Amino acid sequence: MAHESHTRTLPADLSAPVFVDGWKTRALMVGAVFSIVAVILALLGQAQDQLGWDHFLRAWVLGLVLTFGWSVGGLALLMVQYCSGGKWGLLLRRPLEAMTRSLPVVFVYWVVAAIFRGRLFLWAQYTNVSDTAAALKAGAITEIQQHCLDFKRPMLNSETFILVSLLCFAIWGFYTWRLNTLGVKRDADTPANTPYWIKKFENISGPGIVIYSLTMTAAVIYWVMSMDPTWYSSVYGLLFLVGQGYSVLALSIIVAISLSKAEPFKTILRQTEQHDMGKFTFAFVMLNIYLAFGQFLIIWSGNLPEEIPWYLDRIRGHWGVIITLDFIFHWLIPFTLLLSRDIKRNKKRLTRVCQWMVFAKAFDLFWLIEPNFKDAARNLHFSWGILEYAAVPVAMASFWVAFFCTRLQTRPLVQTNDPHLAEILEPEHAEA
Repeated sequence: MAHESHTRTLPADLSAPVFVDGWKTRALMVGAVFSIVAVILALLGQAQDQLGWDHFLRAWVLGLVLTFGWSVGGLALLMVQYCSGGKWGLLLRRPLEAMTRSLPVVFVYWVVAAIFRGRLFLWAQYTNVSDTAAALKAGAITEIQQHCLDFKRPMLNSETFILVSLLCFAIWGFYTWRLNTLGVKRDADTPANTPYWIKKFENISGPGIVIYSLTMTAAVIYWVMSMDPTWYSSVYGLLFLVGQGYSVLALSIIVAISLSKAEPFKTILRQTEQHDMGKFTFAFVMLNIYLAFGQFLIIWSGNLPEEIPWYLDRIRGHWGVIITLDFIFHWLIPFTLLLSRDIKRNKKRLTRVCQWMVFAKAFDLFWLIEPNFKDAARNLHFSWGILEYAAVPVAMASFWVAFFCTRLQTRPLVQTNDPHLAEILEPEHAEA
């Protein structure tokens, strides 16, 4: 079947389609409904085992890390695009910029977690040596936990937690402001100055990717890893870095394909670029399982008593079911489906795969977060609080999406002085 043989042209109006307002409205409605459900579940859980609000806060951290991955991961992917170039950047640049400008929502989510850190982190509950000694005597913590809390106190304390987090947000906010401001200036400039802007963005984004890697690692160490003060991993930040690429690409493809129902994305989203983005996502699926399994294999084969309890907490006590499902959801299903060339070139099917990947990422975060707590480690059991891991993140993600939609509507969706624009408007090659 032959594609059109004439070069396509962009419409005069490059703003976001009107149905983006519908996305925002639905997101707000879903967020409101699930917020009510989450509160009800917290009250039921409080009556059942007195942990209802604790589960609410744990689920809040899941929602925080998920939306953090979209905003800051979107910033990282935007910088990667500026350094690498490519036609896919013309498609995803505006959605990625809108993701970065949704960072204020993530900051609000973090503030809530910071306020209630005493219910999330052992180091915030036992702030000095006498506290840990009393907790050990009362059986609230183990000797290993006492040793780790006392040894790591210069790093794991409330002041450092807040200072490091605020510093990270300031750095991410600076890069968000800088890249978005320069993006507007580039739009207003003439195409003749494109080489200058390419060099400008490369010079900012190159060091920015390194700085992102360091700050993102610091954030996930404080927000997630430190929930278990006995655990450490040299690839922990790298796992989250790849995981952010995994979920950000999935979300970006969903947005791009959804926008292609109307102009201007209907003109610029060719099957060729869609297929390329599907292959890019497939690469992150492969890298994601490689790092996760590599860490597991090294620690398990080493059989060191200070390392393997973290995995035992997530395998025994029926958690083996969750880690098995996590492997199937997070890797096996997207890997199998993205092998297909036809799926990557079919808008509806690729969208379904990417939607599944977003769910799988949230499921993986549940496996990472919940077993950090004494009542859940090696003890997977049903409670109303478990359901909060669905209600709370859905509500938080929905409010983030609503804000993202408002950011997406503030700029034209296509950068008209991009050097790849002429190429992406060319007709695709004929196919048999």
